[in-house]
Amino acid sequence: MTRLAPYPKQKIFIGTGILLLCATILLPMNSEAIEKELDPVPMVTIPAGVFKMGNQEGEGRTDEWPQREIYLDEFMIDQVEVTNERYMKFVQATGHRNPPNPYGNGPLMSAKGIEDLPVVQVTWYDSKTYCAWAKKRLPTEAEWEKAARGTDGRKFPWGNDPATSKRTNFDREWSDQKTLYPVGSLPGGDSPYGVKDMSGNAREWVSDWYDADYYQHASEHNPQGPDKKGIVRSIRGGSWHSPIGDIRASARGKGGFALQTHGTGFRCARGLEGEVQKK
Repeated sequence: MTRLAPYPKQKIFIGTGILLLCATILLPMNSEAIEKELDPVPMVTIPAGVFKMGNQEGEGRTDEWPQREIYLDEFMIDQVEVTNERYMKFVQATGHRNPPNPYGNGPLMSAKGIEDLPVVQVTWYDSKTYCAWAKKRLPTEAEWEKAARGTDGRKFPWGNDPATSKRTNFDREWSDQKTLYPVGSLPGGDSPYGVKDMSGNAREWVSDWYDADYYQHASEHNPQGPDKKGIVRSIRGGSWHSPIGDIRASARGKGGFALQTHGTGFRCARGLEGEVQKK
């Protein structure tokens, strides 16, 4: 499995253990905690505070207007998207159905060489169920966007410089197992917090219902998405097939509950007290 390089001076959480990275010194984690963790992937702490969400009128798309200053409590988010390997462990442990195999015939677990690729062809419900199994939850739109762009309103996770193939996987055609990149393999596209692959590769489900006008009246303190139930949920980040406009950190997408595509996956989040979102 791909090993992710630690980030200096960045807190990374794995389950109930804490890795405190000071320069290049890495404190070992309790092995018993790792064994008890169902989804032992690094989680990055996003500090509490205000960030700029959305875009000023005239920039981006109308559903990103107006730009607002949003306060979020501290939370944690998976450093990388959920991989095929991690998802198959969930399927084996719970009996949850296999997602379709986009790489050929047979069940997904029979495909070789895809373990470190982000799982795709999962519905919103599949994603929510996985995160709940892992004692986590899907991030809100606001949490996802802050983790992707930091506090300065930047256009992409890496800043305002143009997107390149060294920063993100986007605007391509399907080419089987060469389409999606292994998670964490493009460090040039990391967010200010060291969260990886939040632009391109696989789009990501979040918890919120989608409402094109939501930013006009949303709460400015830990927004949870529209109260009204609809038929579509929000999707963020763009995919390997997305044009540049869809891989911006503020760009919003949407999809129905049963939507399954070759480009849609997810990652999980968790509040510091481990609450699971019930929306």
